[in-house]
Amino acid sequence: MCTSDGYCLTPTPAPESGGGIDFTKIKEALVTAVPSIKSEFLPDSSPNVSGIISIILPYLFVIAGLLLLFYLIYGGFHMMIAANDEKGLAEAKGKITNALVGFLLLFVSYW
Repeated sequence: MCTSDGYCLTPTPAPESGGGIDFTKIKEALVTAVPSIKSEFLPDSSPNVSGIISIILPYLFVIAGLLLLFYLIYGGFHMMIAANDEKGLAEAKGKITNALVGFLLLFVSYW
């Protein structure tokens, strides 16, 4: 099919393998990029939701622990700044309490 400008367009043929996503290449790339992921736990074919969650969950707990540490330090810093201010002190205590409750909920949901 050619246009009036002289450019010809040819459609790209479909791949013979049936197309789709090759999960073996993704598996190899994940194992290479993140050495702590063991290749035997990764699926060879299309992953399901539970497989993806079981792979990602340990990393989410590490991130949640780091966020807990950050919010505890953040709340403690605000507590030091608001030494004589009752409103600021209550807000700082609320930040620390919210961080601990959020982490506790995350921990209990996994347990």
